[in-house]
Parts: sequence; C-alpha cells; structure tokens
Amino acid sequence: MAQVDIHTSNHILHIHLTRPEKYNALSVEMYRVIAEALFRLGEDDDLRVAVISAEGKHFTAGVELDEWAPYFGGGKGWPVDATSIDHMGVTGPRHRKPVIIAVQGYCFTWGVEMLLNTEIRIASNDTQFQMLEVQRGLFPCGGASFRLPREIGWGNAQRVLLTGDRWGAQDALRWGMVQELTDPGGQLDRAMELARSVAGAAPMAVKSLLQLGRAAVEPDRERLAKQIFTDLVPVMKSEDAQEGIASFLERREAVFRGR
Repeated sequence: MAQVDIHTSNHILHIHLTRPEKYNALSVEMYRVIAEALFRLGEDDDLRVAVISAEGKHFTAGVELDEWAPYFGGGKGWPVDATSIDHMGVTGPRHRKPVIIAVQGYCFTWGVEMLLNTEIRIASNDTQFQMLEVQRGLFPCGGASFRLPREIGWGNAQRVLLTGDRWGAQDALRWGMVQELTDPGGQLDRAMELARSVAGAAPMAVKSLLQLGRAAVEPDRERLAKQIFTDLVPVMKSEDAQEGIASFLERREAVFRGR
C-alpha cells in the first residue's frame, strides 16, 4: 500500500506523505496516489485548495532511483493517465486549483520540483534543499531545470543545479523560493492556516487568477517539458548514468568518465 494519506475537510484536500522510515523517498505507487489526489482536487467542486506535507523529520530524501530509472530512460515522462495529474507539472495538464506545500528537514530532488510547481511554500527553518541529480549521472526531469532559474535567478540556480550542493531555508527565503519560515513542527499549521484563507475566497476568481498567472510566467512549459525527456534518453543510456545508479544503490560516491 502506498504510504500517502489523503484527507478532506472544510474544502481543503490534505495530501500527507507517511513513509518517514525511508525519509519519504518517492516510490512509483506513492506518485500515483498523489497524482490521483490532485485530479480529484480539480474535479470535486467542494474542494478549493490542497496542502501537501510529510510525516517525520524530513519531507523527502528523493526518489527510489532504481525504481524510477526505467521511466526516466523511456522518454515518456512521468506516468499519468486520464484520472491523474503530475504533481511536478511537467507531464500532461497541471492542477487547476491552488496547492500549498509545507516542508521540513531534507527536501531533495523531486521535493524541490514539486515545491516549484505549487503556489505557496512554507518551510521550517531547518529545511535543507538539494538537487543532486548531476551527482547520479542524470539531470532534473521534474521542471527544476527551467523553473528554478525563473524563481531564484540564473546564477543562484546554476550554483546549486550544476554542483548538486545543498542550500538552506534562509537562502530559499532570501531568493524568494519559499514565502515563510517557521520553527520546526510549525510549518503544517501555517500551511493549513493559509489554506483556510484560500478556501474562504471566491472559487471561480481563484481559479482564474491561477490560470492567468501561469500563462504569464510559463507560456513555454509544454515545449520545455517535451525537451526534458527527449534530452534525458541518451543521458540515461550513458555509462555515467549506470554508474550513478550503482553508486546510489551501493551508497558511495560516483566516478564519472564522460561517456
């Protein structure tokens, strides 16, 4: 069973990751549960906003790379169908109502990419962010390659994308990637407070604002998303990608040879 809890109350859809023993590492099944929940958000007229959070000390340490490697190398993108929405906003249509995210501890790889596809971001002041794909022989395929430079500026984005280095909550706030910081443990309460404010606003007006805002900041999303998975195929077939996956499984530093 996927370790994601879905609850609804007072027009709010709450998506809560519950795999703390694995640092909420994303499995394919977890992805599908989140994707189906976001589809439900768009279809259910009683739901007006979603909150995404995670159990435990860390939001997520990343993906189950060995499980996801066949998807990344297939050129088809993240697995969605007619009843699911990619929560990274790359494959297929995006969610149609606002999503608020609350993160803490490690927020790595897909966690950052999902955060960049949300509308309001709350982080505890102990949050550490990292896009470490280049250290595993591949590159981000959930939208960070084009969203992070727009959000935090070209130099700041390349500093963390090209090295795979971590950055902290204060950096994220200063760069505008998150909107507020809380003490550890307070991030979900603040996210729910904001969600109640959004849920109390006029639903049709909120949806229109979201649609217009996206058209202004991401008019080329579909083209860039297609390019991600076209370019990722030869990278995933490289010796470096195989070394990256092996180093992940063996918990060691990768040795890349550029082929």
